[in-house]
Amino acid sequence: MDSINYNLTGTVFDIQRFSLHDGPGIRTIVFLKGCPLSCKWCSNPESQSIKPVIMYKAADCLHCGRCMTACRKGAISPEHKNWVNRDLCSGCGECANACPAGALVLKGKTMSIQQVIRELKKDATTYRRSGGGITLSGGEPLVQYEFASELLQACKGQGWQTAIETTGVGSREAIEKVIPYVDTVLLDLKHMDSGQHKKFTGIGNEPVIKNAPEICKISKTVIRVPVIPGFNYSVEAIKAISEFARTLAGIRTIHLLPYHSFGENKYGLLGQDYTMKQVKPLAPEDLEECRTVVESYGFQCIIGG
Repeated sequence: MDSINYNLTGTVFDIQRFSLHDGPGIRTIVFLKGCPLSCKWCSNPESQSIKPVIMYKAADCLHCGRCMTACRKGAISPEHKNWVNRDLCSGCGECANACPAGALVLKGKTMSIQQVIRELKKDATTYRRSGGGITLSGGEPLVQYEFASELLQACKGQGWQTAIETTGVGSREAIEKVIPYVDTVLLDLKHMDSGQHKKFTGIGNEPVIKNAPEICKISKTVIRVPVIPGFNYSVEAIKAISEFARTLAGIRTIHLLPYHSFGENKYGLLGQDYTMKQVKPLAPEDLEECRTVVESYGFQCIIGG
């Protein structure tokens, strides 16, 4: 490994401890900002923009006006939707700092590699005892690939197992800099029809189809399929994904992730509309037919993370 730049900074919007679903053992997940997709079911919409964003909790607001005084951009006003003009907001967080009730929350902050490692060290004993480690998530970690690469190398230097959750969308340079330092890649495959993929995620599936074989050659990879009614919740869609997965090197396991609406409330906090309100969440038992399809291709199929 090259010398690590511990002063390099990136934009992190959360660090979640004691996760059991995003790689082996007990893990800490570092959520990075920025994503080239805008999936309609996204449970972390605050991650999509690479810059920090403000969430507004109307129920907690005291209407004291301190946020308006603190904002130098004039982005806070009752005249704006959810009080925040997203076009004017720079994500500086001064309004959140001034809010006495916590009604304004800044999602995303600049952290150095050194600062993140310092946080991760708090759970180092847990990683060793459980066979766990660190997972990079987002957003899409390949967006901040230089930061992700340095962070992963720093984690490897600590002797920690590493994983990454990725859409597979990123430049060749990003893949070459990040994936070699990943022990387990959790790679999303959403749909094999590019038109459907674009309709529900904002982009076609061509980058995924191009990058998936390269990712699988470099690191151990597990395929994950978010199963969404009206999008890919069908035998035909799961069959097509399974057929493609069979062309990839070393794929033994496919996870089917039932659709849920856990992130719905975040859209309102961001002044956005959640367009999947009418879609009923899926239970694990709803995916048994899809499981049968996956297993017919010789894969181990796990329902859930």
